[in-house]
Amino acid sequence: MTIALLNVGKLPPALLARLGQTYALTTLADEADPAQFLADHAGRFTALVTSAAVGVSSALVERLPQLKVISSFGVGLDKMDVAHAQARGIAVGYTPDVLNDCVADIAFGLLIDVARGMGAADRFVRAGRWPQSVFPLGRKVSGARLGMVGMGRIGRTIAKRSQGFEMDVRYHTRTPLSGLPWQHEPALTELARWADFLVVITAGGAGTRHLVNSAVLDALGPDGFLINVARGSVVDETALIAALQTQRIAGAGLDVFADEPHVPQALMQLDNVVLLPHIASATRETRQAMADRVFDNLQAFFAEGRLLSAAPAP
Repeated sequence: MTIALLNVGKLPPALLARLGQTYALTTLADEADPAQFLADHAGRFTALVTSAAVGVSSALVERLPQLKVISSFGVGLDKMDVAHAQARGIAVGYTPDVLNDCVADIAFGLLIDVARGMGAADRFVRAGRWPQSVFPLGRKVSGARLGMVGMGRIGRTIAKRSQGFEMDVRYHTRTPLSGLPWQHEPALTELARWADFLVVITAGGAGTRHLVNSAVLDALGPDGFLINVARGSVVDETALIAALQTQRIAGAGLDVFADEPHVPQALMQLDNVVLLPHIASATRETRQAMADRVFDNLQAFFAEGRLLSAAPAP
């Protein structure tokens, strides 16, 4: 019997096509009445796919009595209750490692752009302003101090990238991590005070909501830059806008926002911030690798009872 698979996420069409060839796939959003569909068919599904941007609610998980495995497209787990699923004996898979390089690349792209004003300089040239005025000086990146908020797989990749720029690196996590060559800073405000660039690459969710607040931004100071490639919820966006508007920090590079895809107009009006539409992992190669991992997690689970990439227990 073909395994019944429920999709509740936003997945690439090619992945959906591949899943549909192997499983009895239903995309819940395509049903005319999703609630009635679940009332009639919830007991069929033993597998579920979603995306990090969408997640899956505990209420929906509870409506699927035969659910055995969830495979998510992405590394963010803040939009699903992993502990709840695991307590029910449901395996939760995700796609770590395969996107480390591309997220690290974007982090450094944002860092260099906001420090040297590359996007602003492009607008300066296109507006025909070069013949009449001189573009403002930027901030040197090589040799700068890099503070990392989080030091997981992607954080370590970013830190390794920084060695090519001869940067001094320190990091903040709740507890020091063993085997790392970089100095741990117990207090986030002290890390911000030390850093020229503060890169946010920690997990989202309630535990890190507004971790970067007014106090952290004030510690970063008028010569410091904030880079966020984690989750919009980790930074107090209202406090960040105020700090940028009053130049209490020098600038910011943002790939994530509090209410995506809606970006505050106040941010769009500022020239000391670089705004990206959450594209850190958005390369053809990485998205294909992520899609492969979603599929392979399901295949390994049903063939061998294991996941290639299992979400850690909270």
